Amino acid sequence: MDVNLVLRSSRVVTPEGTRAASVAVSGGTITAVLPYDAEVPAGARLEDVGDDVVLPGLVDTHVHVNDPGRTEWEGFWTATRAAAAGGITTLLDMPLNSLPPTTTVEHLRIKQDVAGPKAHIDVGFWGGALPDNVKDLRSLHDAGVFGFKCFLSPSGVDEFPQLDQEQLAASLAEIAGFDGLMIVHAEDPHELAAAPQRSGEKYADFLASRPRVAENTAIENLINQARRLRARVHVLHLSSSDALPLIAAAKAEGVRVSVESCPHFLTLTAEEVPDGATEFKCCPPIRESVNQDALWEGLADGTIDCIVSDHSPSTADLKTPDFASAWGGISSLQLGLPAIWTEARRRGHGLEDVVRWMSTAPARLAGLTRKGAIEAGRDADFAVIDPDATFTVDPAALQHRNRVTAYAGKTLHGVVTSTWLRGERVHHRGTLTDPTGRLLERNQ
Repeated sequence: MDVNLVLRSSRVVTPEGTRAASVAVSGGTITAVLPYDAEVPAGARLEDVGDDVVLPGLVDTHVHVNDPGRTEWEGFWTATRAAAAGGITTLLDMPLNSLPPTTTVEHLRIKQDVAGPKAHIDVGFWGGALPDNVKDLRSLHDAGVFGFKCFLSPSGVDEFPQLDQEQLAASLAEIAGFDGLMIVHAEDPHELAAAPQRSGEKYADFLASRPRVAENTAIENLINQARRLRARVHVLHLSSSDALPLIAAAKAEGVRVSVESCPHFLTLTAEEVPDGATEFKCCPPIRESVNQDALWEGLADGTIDCIVSDHSPSTADLKTPDFASAWGGISSLQLGLPAIWTEARRRGHGLEDVVRWMSTAPARLAGLTRKGAIEAGRDADFAVIDPDATFTVDPAALQHRNRVTAYAGKTLHGVVTSTWLRGERVHHRGTLTDPTGRLLERNQ
């Protein structure tokens, strides 16, 4: 195939390491990673980004787009623009907070029809597992969802109820029958009910209401179910570091379990949350700095597989100062890469680690074999970053529909200078192109 683009940099992060290279692209696909000074084929366009680092486009498998139905919270137009501005080239949309939720094939088609014209990057979809839709899971799987999301405690929206242990077993058995993936919000409702519940502005009270034991118990029960049913499960947004030994032991035993954490758990701490600052509220919650240190150790040793955003926005009026009643969710789609890079470099990690956690591993989780690495045969999706440049987060500069952010005023390392989707630049220094994203199905 004729090469139509050569992207050149003194630092390209490949599976073999970081090196000076020229990446040849044809028809939206990487055809070769060539020596830095390789001759540019006739007819090809050379884009030399100098010393900026070329990463594979990030893959964010945990995004609440809320479209259709709650588009005043977010939408595919704004969410995918924010993602592109943050170096993300593929996202998977969660099945809840939209109306209808993605719990039947009919509902999936509604969401696809809405997303298609608005997608600035590639978009795929999770299905939902509810107490009454076991009969719909196989048809959703056949229709191309990447797996199934369930809650073990209340989700926050009435149309997406949680599963009890018996219902979880029924759904897991069905999904294991076609070797699907169940992704789980793992907090135990009985432990939550037993915790002290106080309204008000004190973050310490909210933290006490979502104790680590709720996560630990739910994860232990989930692992037991996965072991018994030989099911494939993924723990969403791990916050409690206490669960890491349990997860590591299960992995060593051969239980098919993976786990993610999120930028807010890895870069923000309970000690810094001001009372009434519900832009920091999420469930499970941001915990103490010593807990964060242990999460980073879990990343370093491979117990935690990947980092994804859990971008869960709302309108500003739902972020009241009362931690008990305010909407729980943190918006970080555009800021995840610089937030993680800022903390990773402080802790002695490199961009190769960040790529593994935020691109390669999420792509592997979702089975996106064309994403997640700069090598021949993959989609020509790139994030170009100046890793040493800093910026101070200004909410007004964000592409999110609602610019409520826990990162306001923070100075972060890593400016995303451009983002490329299948060999076409979709973002350049704050300017975005018209939508060119595709809707993805499993095994694409």
